[in-house]
Amino acid sequence: MRLLSYQAWLIRSGLTLNTVSFYMRILRAVYNRAVDRNITVQTFPFKHVYTGIEKTVKRAVSLNKIREIYSLDLSHDPKLEYARDMFILSFFLRGMSFIDMAFLKKSDLVGGRLTYRRRKTNRLLVIKWEPVMQRIVQRYGNPTSIYLLPIIDDSTVNVRSKYKNVLYKINYNLKRVGRRVHLSLPLTMYVARHSWASIARSRNIPLSVISQGMGHDSESTTKIYLASLETNVIDRANQTLIKLLEA
Repeated sequence: MRLLSYQAWLIRSGLTLNTVSFYMRILRAVYNRAVDRNITVQTFPFKHVYTGIEKTVKRAVSLNKIREIYSLDLSHDPKLEYARDMFILSFFLRGMSFIDMAFLKKSDLVGGRLTYRRRKTNRLLVIKWEPVMQRIVQRYGNPTSIYLLPIIDDSTVNVRSKYKNVLYKINYNLKRVGRRVHLSLPLTMYVARHSWASIARSRNIPLSVISQGMGHDSESTTKIYLASLETNVIDRANQTLIKLLEA
């Protein structure tokens, strides 16, 4: 009963069904390990909890549409321009989740490489820092802040509330940007992540490289590859997509 209540709370908090399932599978794995070690008895508490993978609605857009978004002149509307630039930066950063972008620190950028842990999976990721990324960061960076981007700041008390508020505003403005390029789906930050994966796959970049580059860590994706790929393999894949967009 408590698990069902926890599941309901996660859904009310705005998490997708697949993310809720991801958390439940982790809990189930810990519970089963405790059973194996005779720490507790098996009572099948996850019997009525959702632990499947729901087929998601397509959220990817084509390379041509990404180019249109990238080349829009939005200088007359700073809010739209900022939203668009955060979307493009996410794409350049291999579809980085917005929450990970929010917590990036200047100290994460060393020697031409951005190193961070994905908050959802705690997986360590390293991204080669490209000039196009630097241009966007320089446009919005606060010289007195420890953070790379002006999403949260040093004085933020309720970080989660601040992050969600900024994300809401960006997604609202991205939908306006999307209408300008006649998108058939609402443009959100999450579309950047889906699009990076979809476009990479369409360019015959191996699925294992895509999975590693995005920091996936689940039962389905870990079967794709057996050993860690060298960072420069993923860097070359990302550079391929950046060059396609800037062409």
